[in-house]
Amino acid sequence: MVAWWFSIRFWKRVVAGFVLGALAGWAFGPDAEKWFGPIGDLYVTLIQMIAVPLVLFAVINAVASLSGQKSIAGLASRTFLWFAITAVLAVAVGLVVGWIIQPGSGVGLLQTAADYKPKVAPSVLDMLLNLVPSNPFQAMAGADQQVLPDGTKILVPRSGTVLQVIFFAGLVGIAMVKLGDRVAGLRKLTGEANEVMIQITRYVIEFTPFGTFGLIAALVGGYGFEQLRPLLNFVFALYLACAFHILVVYPALLLAHGLNPLKFLRGAFPGMQVGFVASSSFAALPVSLRCSIHNHGVDKDYAAFAVPLGATIKMDGCGAIYPALAAVFISQYAGIDLTLSQYITIAIASVLGSFGTAGIPGTAVIMATVVLSAANLPLEVIGYLYAIDRVLDMMRTMTNVTGQMLVPVLVARETGMLDHEKYEAASTNVGLESGDAA
Repeated sequence: MVAWWFSIRFWKRVVAGFVLGALAGWAFGPDAEKWFGPIGDLYVTLIQMIAVPLVLFAVINAVASLSGQKSIAGLASRTFLWFAITAVLAVAVGLVVGWIIQPGSGVGLLQTAADYKPKVAPSVLDMLLNLVPSNPFQAMAGADQQVLPDGTKILVPRSGTVLQVIFFAGLVGIAMVKLGDRVAGLRKLTGEANEVMIQITRYVIEFTPFGTFGLIAALVGGYGFEQLRPLLNFVFALYLACAFHILVVYPALLLAHGLNPLKFLRGAFPGMQVGFVASSSFAALPVSLRCSIHNHGVDKDYAAFAVPLGATIKMDGCGAIYPALAAVFISQYAGIDLTLSQYITIAIASVLGSFGTAGIPGTAVIMATVVLSAANLPLEVIGYLYAIDRVLDMMRTMTNVTGQMLVPVLVARETGMLDHEKYEAASTNVGLESGDAA
């Protein structure tokens, strides 16, 4: 039975879990959340369990190794440049699709989601200061220290600290390079810990079909058509914009680099699947990293630096396409004619916002708030979209994850760090049957 299961291609197992989950959600209705939701929750928890230690050891090794091969500053600058270029293109796609589809025109009066509360957007200074963890162990645990009225100090779990982990891991890697042979034992131990985490990641990835089943069953069972009907035009516009970005913009960039887009999409498919069903770049990170190394042939050390970084600040779907499209939708819904200066403001705020969106579900609403505030558009209307945010987040996140795998491929191609044989092989497997250690 086990041999038969692993004889089926990984992507087919995930698709089967998706289809069966949709059928179970339709058959069980609202009860599907109770019966099958815990399976999806367990899967997301497993992914979250391995993500931080995987990033920690991978980035330490990457920085230590890259220091002896390529200029870290040069690689980082190229990576950030392509992050920015693809974000600008994503904003343009969102604005153009919004202008063509007109998702906010003719929409009747909508009911704001009952549980919606306006999001507080952090300032640029706060986001920069938050890069440095006051306590790296707290950052790795995903917790903040809070003081109760009686003076008691407690740790409160939170998300979005992976960028702090990357910052700390980068410092450790640089220090290990500086100390050289004096920390040879620690360097070896860190490398071995990284290999252990890679193996654990492969185990967790094999649970993806079951996690997909649970997540999709709960989603289909929990959503009714009545909730989606008034906003179907916006859902269509967002899915169209994201699909265009994935299937037209990204392939154009690959062709410009002399790479076959179909090979890239085939190799990226497992990561895209996880991003879609889990609605979290952070959850898809282990799979995306393996796709970049094993399927796309990106240098192992560079991928360990670029992919986790992308999972925290590279958000074409959530931070660029969605805020731009939401701004156009709200302006049309409210009957406000956007001026050229407002369009420019929306574009700039969306690009900057795409770098500040944490790789966790739901934070796109915060970035939409930033864009709406900058363009002087009514904030309360975002509550209408919040009611269906889970449906929107699936496609947004798949776009994020695809971009997070694309940029390392482009930079690796430009710097000679791409294994063309692996890229052309274009495997769609990242599971245990793959005997690749990476």
